[in-house]
Amino acid sequence: MGVDAVLGVAVLLGSGVTAGVLFAVALSVLPALFAMETGTYVHAHKLLGRNWDPTMPVVVLTSTVLAAALAFVADDASARVLFAVAAVLSLGVSAVSHLANVPINRRVKAVTDPTALPHDWEDPRPLWRRWHLLRTALSLVALVLNAAAVAVL
Repeated sequence: MGVDAVLGVAVLLGSGVTAGVLFAVALSVLPALFAMETGTYVHAHKLLGRNWDPTMPVVVLTSTVLAAALAFVADDASARVLFAVAAVLSLGVSAVSHLANVPINRRVKAVTDPTALPHDWEDPRPLWRRWHLLRTALSLVALVLNAAAVAVL
């Protein structure tokens, strides 16, 4: 098995985990969070978010680097283009996470008493969902492109 094939398996594993986790959150976790009273949501959000860092950033960024590397070293020209676009999309997943979802997460984690929210506190769930659905879509397209690129190697 050549370097392209080994890196191809690794990029599929990373981009598959990324897309799978984000899809599962969109499909099941988000509806559950929206069904909760606000105080319960804040408590649940804190519990759910504890183990994502640093795991998911490492998975996403490793997948991005692998796809970018394959964009340079793959023998097939069409595979190089597919890997390059997948790398850009994966970088987009990371950017949305760090620039949009993480600041919202920090704001929710800063709530000290979920039963006594300030009167001007705005529920972040709708905004968080929009950003999450964007990064989920980006990750799914990146996975499809990585898979197509590996198929033509």
